[in-house]
Amino acid sequence: MNGDSSVEDISQAAQQLKTHDGEIDESLYSRQLYVLGHEAMKRMGSSNILVVGLRGLGVEIAKNIALAGVKSLTLFDPAPARVSDLSSQFFLHPEDVGKPRASVTVPRVSELNPYVPVSELKSQSLTADLSQLSRFQCVVLTDVPLKDQLTISDYCHQNGIYVIVADTFGLFGTIFSDLGKGFTVGDPNGENPLSGIVAGIDQEGLVSALDETRHGFEDGDFVTFSEVEGMEGINNAAPRKITVKGPYTFSIGDVSGLGIYNRGGLYQQVKMPKIVDFQPLSEQLKNPEHMMSDFAKFDRPQQLHIGFQALHAFHEKNKHFPRPHHDADAAEVVKLAHALNEQAADKAELSDKLITELSYQAQGDLCAMAAFFGGLAAQEALKAVSGKFMPIKQWLYFDSLESIPTSVKRSEELCKPRNSRYDGQVAVFGQEYQDKLAKLKIFLVGAGAIGCEMLKNWALQGVGTHGQIWVTDMDQIEKSNLNRQFLFRSGDVGKLKSECATGAVQAMNPDLKGKISAMKDRVGPDTEHLFNEDFWENLDLVTNALDNVDARTYVDRRCVFFRKPLLDSGTLGTKGNSQVVLPHLTESYSSSQDPPEQSFPMCTLRSFPNRIEHTIAWAKDLFHTYFAGSAEVCNMFLNDPKYIENSMKSTGGGERQNIDTIKDFLVTSKPSDFEDCIKWARMEFEKQYNNNIQQLLYSFPKDSKTSSGEPFWSGPKRAPDPLVFDINEPTHYTFLEAAALLHAYNYKISVANATKDHYAKVLDHMIVPDFKPDPGVKIQANDSDPDPNADNSASNPDDIQSVIATLPSSKSFGAFRMEPVEFEKDDDTNHHIDFITAASNLRAENYKIATADRHKTKFIAGKIIPAIATTTALVTGLVNLELFKVVDGKDDIEQYKNGFVNLALPFFGFSEPIASPKDYYVDREEQKHEYDKLWGRFEVENTTLQELIDSFDKKGLEIQMISCGVSLLYMGFAPPAKRQERLPKKLGELYEFVSKQKIPPHQKNLIFEVAVDDQSGREDVDVPYVMVKLK
Repeated sequence: MNGDSSVEDISQAAQQLKTHDGEIDESLYSRQLYVLGHEAMKRMGSSNILVVGLRGLGVEIAKNIALAGVKSLTLFDPAPARVSDLSSQFFLHPEDVGKPRASVTVPRVSELNPYVPVSELKSQSLTADLSQLSRFQCVVLTDVPLKDQLTISDYCHQNGIYVIVADTFGLFGTIFSDLGKGFTVGDPNGENPLSGIVAGIDQEGLVSALDETRHGFEDGDFVTFSEVEGMEGINNAAPRKITVKGPYTFSIGDVSGLGIYNRGGLYQQVKMPKIVDFQPLSEQLKNPEHMMSDFAKFDRPQQLHIGFQALHAFHEKNKHFPRPHHDADAAEVVKLAHALNEQAADKAELSDKLITELSYQAQGDLCAMAAFFGGLAAQEALKAVSGKFMPIKQWLYFDSLESIPTSVKRSEELCKPRNSRYDGQVAVFGQEYQDKLAKLKIFLVGAGAIGCEMLKNWALQGVGTHGQIWVTDMDQIEKSNLNRQFLFRSGDVGKLKSECATGAVQAMNPDLKGKISAMKDRVGPDTEHLFNEDFWENLDLVTNALDNVDARTYVDRRCVFFRKPLLDSGTLGTKGNSQVVLPHLTESYSSSQDPPEQSFPMCTLRSFPNRIEHTIAWAKDLFHTYFAGSAEVCNMFLNDPKYIENSMKSTGGGERQNIDTIKDFLVTSKPSDFEDCIKWARMEFEKQYNNNIQQLLYSFPKDSKTSSGEPFWSGPKRAPDPLVFDINEPTHYTFLEAAALLHAYNYKISVANATKDHYAKVLDHMIVPDFKPDPGVKIQANDSDPDPNADNSASNPDDIQSVIATLPSSKSFGAFRMEPVEFEKDDDTNHHIDFITAASNLRAENYKIATADRHKTKFIAGKIIPAIATTTALVTGLVNLELFKVVDGKDDIEQYKNGFVNLALPFFGFSEPIASPKDYYVDREEQKHEYDKLWGRFEVENTTLQELIDSFDKKGLEIQMISCGVSLLYMGFAPPAKRQERLPKKLGELYEFVSKQKIPPHQKNLIFEVAVDDQSGREDVDVPYVMVKLK
């Protein structure tokens, strides 16, 4: 198996997952394809999976597998649905109670993905005839007695069928994986293969990366080489295993007989398969191999391994699991656990308290735990049938006992079943806590992938059924959303996400009717009249479900200001995180920052690309210049008769460029018909891929040297070659066609169905002039050098005036306006990605860089965030486990968990939130006053400025300066007359007086920043801001 499942060949992927026309529906699977790659999708597309047990956990697994796309999905659960199933089984309705779970669930799961046939396994027993399992590649067991698990898993192990077993009991859960002996993992981590430029290879086989670039390798990785000069024997040879010697060096071992390194070369990581052996369940029960889910609970897996067996033993004896908070049942489970532990080869140190709690919760059924283990188990099943990512080996136990409420009572009476849809939750938390959840007033920002999962969980949990839920999302549903935003169906495409999502969860839980409000407004400074003080003050809790850092940061700042708890989460492919932000306890989302987006030096993009990412960035910039930016500049000229005059007054340095753009697009090259657009496109090809390359090679010939005598074209600088246009070359023709059509769009020129022959006929009548290099052209040779063309725009005013003189007046164009192109990556008919792919690959051909297919180009140019349903489900499960703690009012920061997961490795990391930073000031009695630097503030009424200064003076703080936004309201060193004028004014009046702006009617407060000195002798002491209450 080829382990390099990169995105490069995804357009050929998943041949089993095709439309009726025989083509893969990339518009549906696109975000997932970027995570899994073509090899994994093909294997999934030929796999048949059986999911057993359709309570909350089973249906969660089935949902995620259906969304991912497999050849077929079969469901088994002949048991009748119970009222308590509604605590977590989102595809059951109240009227389904008493009907077989599988019969009512199958048609609803089948709606999720038109390419995955979903059927019911018609049988009353799996163990009566094990041969019925032989048609499946993978079997997932939930809600199955342990003795049946053993029978089924042994049969599957002997017959090469993969087995996943998962169970949840309240806040406890487990997963077991058996993928057989010699299982091949094609890509253990899912990361893109690393690559770089070689600086040197010595005779001992030590490889140095160019310019001290970190290679990122680990011991045992494999690499190949190409374009190495001198040591040619290493080029395109078999992958070599490396040993890391430092962040910039690695050893490839013996290089004797390969030649002596001269210069150049590229190294490329090769993903090598790993072989993993699994034992059957019967062996692993006795000698378990545990994977840690939480390193703070190091002894927990061994205890839960015994405890879960004790629960099954209790069930086998009593035909039911222990009753909620039932002491006699719990005592029996504890006794069984100790007996099992005595028989174990490796005895655990059992905690009776832990096993008792496990017994208390055995009938608990929480959708948050189903979401966590449902995402995890579905991903393990997909790993099994695809060979993509490292499986769990072989047990993982997880609990969230910190979520147990302490603000309410729990007892057998309070936790007993009430024939209610919330019985599965009440069994764990008690009825008093259920009432707390119902009264919540909660705000969800975003109704996409995370938002859908969040609303599903809230609906099942009964959140807001006696309170209120607000959901806002300005986006409409697109087809690519359907692959992971499971509340939406194909008929919803084009509708608002917030409206469809809220409608879906009201159908899921009718108790929410009238208690959930859908909004379509972006949360930001421009909507503070909608999301005003009254709105924020009314909330108990805020949850972010956004993929936009700026929006998440804004919501975070609002939560800090209004002192509201915030639950934030995000995903990136198989990676996910959750963060809890608590007033006066933790730092906020904005307290830490993600690393900045990767950017490339302009010099590299303009003249010296060496990676496909460089050519794609260049091509996207060319797209914007041709079809968006130029049209916008021309329209500014057409709309404003004084545009040129105002441009000449500007000091931005871009006036010459804009004037040249206006002349080119409105005079010199303004097309009158589509044939002119074709000619323009052909000339731009010549300019970009032939003429400019010839000019570069004229300025820096291939044999040129640097000032130090080294070859100029070496290291990251790749010597290019001009291209000669050939309409029969597919990439050349795609550039010509896409550029001509987009140019026509700019000018609103209608295009009949132009054929390739039509393009060729137009070109036959064209004369493309030969190019002569210009000796006066200067090209920047290195990023560190000054740009020799930086001041050209301002260097010759007379020249600019001569160009202006040739321009017609804007009025002469009448009502004509250009139509700028708005980049849209997901419309495969608009030629945007076609143009960028062709433009990038042509430049890659210039520089002999490996080209990228349309799908990879779309991924990079569109800055697409790879996403899969499994990670999303798991992360929202973690968020809701934290929600339970927030609702309980826990104020011990150690009880909370920020989560970090990577399902590919797999890795699970949990840490307590970082505490908010503290500082102090010193009063007149020389007493220190500590305050919270993030959450602290001084709140004052709308008093006079003099009263504010006096109140600070009593605290021992001497105000030196006060500002509000950009307005400087008070300065201690200002002239006395100015100070005396302002001191009597009310603070709101003072702001309006200085800023010359009226305070909006919806605004209830002002924020003042103050600079003060305290009594310790420190100047400009950092103290909290002042909030002035206006109303």
